[in-house]
Amino acid sequence: MTNVKLAVIYYSMGGTNYQLSQWAAEGAKEVGAEVKVLKVPELAPQSVIEGNPGWKAHVEATAHVPEVKLEDIEWADAIIFSVPTRFGNMPAQMKQFIDTCGGLWFNGKTVNKVVSAMSSAQNPHGGQEATILSLYTSMYHWGAIVAAPGYTDPVIYGSGGNPYGTSVTVGQDGKMIEDVEATVKHQAKRTVTVAEWVKKANQ
Repeated sequence: MTNVKLAVIYYSMGGTNYQLSQWAAEGAKEVGAEVKVLKVPELAPQSVIEGNPGWKAHVEATAHVPEVKLEDIEWADAIIFSVPTRFGNMPAQMKQFIDTCGGLWFNGKTVNKVVSAMSSAQNPHGGQEATILSLYTSMYHWGAIVAAPGYTDPVIYGSGGNPYGTSVTVGQDGKMIEDVEATVKHQAKRTVTVAEWVKKANQ
């Protein structure tokens, strides 16, 4: 395999999308990709985070994860985004980062990046699909190539059957309801494979 460079970029308050990102990284590495797992900068006030024990614990547990920088977007052949839903849209933290990529976009540095996305919500119809689609809207402006999983493997059905990207329901206890690990890994492998095709075609 061509050495595809994958950036897995996430935002997470309680750890769900961090875990999805970890599984995506594992799946991508299984097919030979070079992977970076990166978080977007936090925008919430420290006082708010401190007042939520679960949020505070997750921030402390992931302090070692580097924050994404514009150079990471330029470096990557492929990008997987993982975000919780906020009123059917991506969180402000992810949107703010994407909004800072205007210079890269203007200079054609986002063209032909292969992208895919994952999401989570507290109920099955809490905006998971809309969140992924809202993120893809920005990617169309980038000139990126969206590598949605579709129904390319039976594991898609076992985790809820979302063709736009892996999505998961998180219970009140903070645990994932559906078993999506295999689906995430399949999505990551598919993203890397499509990026390999694109990379070879451009050589």
